[in-house]
Order: sequence, then C-alpha cells, then structure tokens
Amino acid sequence: MENEILIQFEHVDICREENVILKDVTFTLRKGEFAYIIGKVGSGKSTLLKSIYCETPIITGEASVFNYQLRTIKRKEIPFLRRKLGIVFQDFQLLTDRNVEKNLEFVLRATGWKEKNAIRQRISEVLTRVGMENKGYKMPHTLSGGEQQRIVIARALLNAPEIILADEPTGNLDPDTGKQIVELLFEICHQGTAVLMTTHNYQIVHNFPARILRCNDAFLCETEN
Repeated sequence: MENEILIQFEHVDICREENVILKDVTFTLRKGEFAYIIGKVGSGKSTLLKSIYCETPIITGEASVFNYQLRTIKRKEIPFLRRKLGIVFQDFQLLTDRNVEKNLEFVLRATGWKEKNAIRQRISEVLTRVGMENKGYKMPHTLSGGEQQRIVIARALLNAPEIILADEPTGNLDPDTGKQIVELLFEICHQGTAVLMTTHNYQIVHNFPARILRCNDAFLCETEN
C-alpha cells in the first residue's frame, strides 16, 4: 500500500541514561521513502535510530514502528520487530572468524531459517543485489571498507525488511566509495524499501537530494536541502 506509514513518532522524548537527548520528536516515515537524519556528531542521530529498534527506551509520547507500540512493547516482541528492520552500522560489525557466506547464514539461522537450499538461495540473491556475488568465500578482513559495507547491506536485506536504518554508512569510507554506497541505498529504496540514513556529510545530502530531518539543540525538525 503506497503512502503507508511505517514509523510514527508523536511528541516523543528520547533519553540516554536519564539525559534527554531529543525532545518532542514528531515525524513519520512512509513506505518506499528515503530520508536523511543530519546533525553534528553527538546531536542524537544514532540515538533516534536506536529508539526505533528498541535499543534506547522511549519514556514519553507515542511511537509506533509497523504495528508495534514502542513505549509499551514487551521484551519478547522486540526480536520480531527487529526482523522487519535492516540495520546498517558504520563499523560493519561482521563476524571476523568466518567468511561472508557464513556471516549471512548465521543471521538467517538466528531468525528461523532451517532449509539449507533456501538459505543458500537467499544468500546468493542478496549478494547479487549488492554486486558481491563472487565474494561469498572471502573473509571480512580481506575485503575493502566499501566491500564490507556492501556485505553489511546484504545482511540487512536478508529478511526482506520494509525499512533499512543506516547509521553513518559512509563514515569510514573514502568519498568515491561512500558515493557508491549511497547510490546502492537509493537503488534499494526505489525498489520499495524505506531508508532512514544518518549522516553528517552534507556533500552526500547535496549530491543525493531527499527528505531531510535535522537534529539540532535537542530537537528534530524538517529542513530544506
């Protein structure tokens, strides 16, 4: 359903260790939409993403992701919410003791996949989608930063999420490689997956225009490109 609201925050305060990081946050993210969260380092961008996948609790206001109410979500429901999200980290967080294929297999098995052929097929699909179809046998440390980030995006796509949360996905990459990663995220978005991406790289925002939410002085506001 086009225009379907996937994330809705209304008058939410987001705290970290009893400090209010963001106040009175109100925004929505719709199906197939691309939005940046921009702001200085420490302005609350990552904390906002963490509140979406229940790493950071929401104390006041109303917040929903899909049909989960984040303020009242039960602990046992959180893994099911997270399975519907793809999360891309700046520092990759790949398992260093196994190759790319085994990294992806680990995630699928942890989320309930059992059938060996289905697992192999899904791994092949996501690696092809990010242009890494011949890298399944490689160990993470033998890959460049850009290649590792493509594997992280492949991992995020495994369970066909409706939303990808990308936390500074270009932060550890050179400008050209970062550009390729953002192009890949836009491509994924055009195929129907909503993307919410934090960045403090304004060159990327300028080169790849999309909706912008700015964290500034503990508030989140919509801003022009």
